[in-house]
Amino acid sequence: MRKYETLFILHPSLEEEAVTANIEKFKGVIENEGGQIDNVDVWGKRKLAFEIAKVNEGTYVLVNFSSESELPKELDRNFRISDSVIRHLIVNQEN
Repeated sequence: MRKYETLFILHPSLEEEAVTANIEKFKGVIENEGGQIDNVDVWGKRKLAFEIAKVNEGTYVLVNFSSESELPKELDRNFRISDSVIRHLIVNQEN
């Protein structure tokens, strides 16, 4: 299994319950595909470095996980089809 890290930014208009629901949804994708979550760190609302689709801030969430090499593709697909995710990034952590 490889170690990965993903950072995604949720739309700032989401209520706290919706933010929690989205985090649980993406954690579920990782766990259902055979991945293992090591750490979830919610950074909260922060100002974006630049405006994205007329939005200046977002809720940042960092997730560290271990999985096989196919899982990041499925996670990326889920991020892309979710309307609540402004931006996302998945990287392979080098040991």
